[in-house]
Amino acid sequence: MILDYSTYASPIGEILLVSRGEQLLTLDFADYEKRMRKLLDLRHSPYMLKDAPVPRRIADALDRYFAGDLNSLHSIAVDTGGTEFQQRVWAELRRTMPGQTATYSEIARRIDRPGASRAVGAANGSNAIAIVIPCHRIVGSSGKLTGYAGGLERKQWLLDHERDNCVKGAN
Repeated sequence: MILDYSTYASPIGEILLVSRGEQLLTLDFADYEKRMRKLLDLRHSPYMLKDAPVPRRIADALDRYFAGDLNSLHSIAVDTGGTEFQQRVWAELRRTMPGQTATYSEIARRIDRPGASRAVGAANGSNAIAIVIPCHRIVGSSGKLTGYAGGLERKQWLLDHERDNCVKGAN
């Protein structure tokens, strides 16, 4: 299978995207390319990557998100791959509203698996479509920032960006 490979310049660093048509398969930061390729291998092998421009619909949605339209990411079609459990977790992450956070245990309860907070954490950590599937909105039970594949500085930036733009949108 031949997949499109493109880069997107964001305010928090270069983003690498792999897509099939208008469907996004991976989104990760350039300094985490090795991680992105590992997840791509797990879910979409065999494949070949070809350089391509960012699909217009995806570029437009990302442009709008970084400009403050926090709901624009819902228009991006994704192919997450993964297990049924992972897919349930990732779908629930997309239901966590911009400007809000949730804990691993909250996500576990929301998918009717209240004892599975560690498994939710593992699924969150193997999310291949950062930002669009907003794993940055998940925090530890104390409310503190926990690991983020793009780095805690980016996680904080994304949360601040969303909170700032939620406040602007409320006025």
